[in-house]
Amino acid sequence: MAEPPRQLPLDLPHEAALSRDDYLVGGSNKAAFELLGRWPHWPAPVVVLAGPVGSGKTHLVKAFQEEIGAAVIAAPNLAEGSVSELVAAPATVVENAHLGVDNTALFHLLNAARQAEKTVLITSRTWPASWKIALPDLMSRLRAATPVEILEPDDDLLRRVLVKLFADRQIAVDIGVVDYLVVRMERSLEVALRAVEAIDQEALAGRVKITKPLAGRVLENVHKGQ
Repeated sequence: MAEPPRQLPLDLPHEAALSRDDYLVGGSNKAAFELLGRWPHWPAPVVVLAGPVGSGKTHLVKAFQEEIGAAVIAAPNLAEGSVSELVAAPATVVENAHLGVDNTALFHLLNAARQAEKTVLITSRTWPASWKIALPDLMSRLRAATPVEILEPDDDLLRRVLVKLFADRQIAVDIGVVDYLVVRMERSLEVALRAVEAIDQEALAGRVKITKPLAGRVLENVHKGQ
């Protein structure tokens, strides 16, 4: 029997559920989740949240922004002229500091937030020591910040993440396929994101059901970086 013709899958948008209630908590991210939930009663007015790509930092920031009305800015876009507006919000989030940040603007923001008795959350894939901070006073402020880290997921969290990623795409996948992936894939949420997207695309292109053989074949390509 001839195989059904493959079709070009449409890149349709899918909404990821990004509320606090949708955040999947495990041992690797519990500290970060609980710390943000204790706002504004933080150990220090500045928190540095570090974690690998796809680890859920953006999800936490979105939920934090929704709950308290935090101002959010990408680190490369931070400028001295934006500080006053940012500090007017209940809290400020500077995202992806590993991409580079204006030292003077960040120092000005931390000073203004302290004077206004506000809090600042800085997210990054790395710790401040690798951010090429040229201002000693700024580095001193960052060293005084509360560090919180998100680690790679354990099997249980990875399983729940895969189920959520498929659900975000409105795919009801057999739990056996999820378990098959968990025991074979790298313990990385970045890989989970890429694997689910690739599996979805492959199933749509072939107009076939998502099975263990299909998932395994796609996962092998994902691991190879294809």
